[in-house]
Amino acid sequence: MSLSSEYFDELYAADADPWGIERGWYEERKRAVVLAALPRPRYARAFEPGCAGGSLSVPLAARCDELVCWDPAQRAVDATRARLADRPHVRVEQGALPPRTPDGTFDLVVASEVVYYLDDADRAAFWDAVTERLRPGGHLLAVHWLREAPEYPVEGGAVHDELADRPGLARVVRHDEADFRLEVYARTPPEPRSVAQETGLR
Repeated sequence: MSLSSEYFDELYAADADPWGIERGWYEERKRAVVLAALPRPRYARAFEPGCAGGSLSVPLAARCDELVCWDPAQRAVDATRARLADRPHVRVEQGALPPRTPDGTFDLVVASEVVYYLDDADRAAFWDAVTERLRPGGHLLAVHWLREAPEYPVEGGAVHDELADRPGLARVVRHDEADFRLEVYARTPPEPRSVAQETGLR
């Protein structure tokens, strides 16, 4: 079964930063890798399901004209809202995909360390909703921990294997390390473009 919102509430009740996202070089470096992997310097409208305390939301907000952040845990939502209170183009809400789906369409969705909390049916619903909400040529960035996490419904590698088989998406970036995998997919059609092509280089 998918991990419930109560599961995350309990984690935050015990620790304001339950995964150590705000601490240490590993997470700081991974955020830099995520931001560097984005094929475009700027996006019109982005969606971040599972924003946690907003550590990635802050630099994402600088790259987007509009950013929508969700998290199932109210404490995470409160922390992200506080960090981004001076950014009127950012909206932070309590919510989880699924069962909710965001309004409108996006040219960027960032699924960071979130999909392996979902069971088979919910993962399929997640990818369906994301693909439907991506504008043609829009980007989906997925990044997940690869090491063993027995409490999760599925391992991070399996999440990315499933994503590779999804219709309507074409991979444009892949980054593999012992600890995590990062991929960027473009919504097709049109044909995907490389980072060089995105910047006008042939």
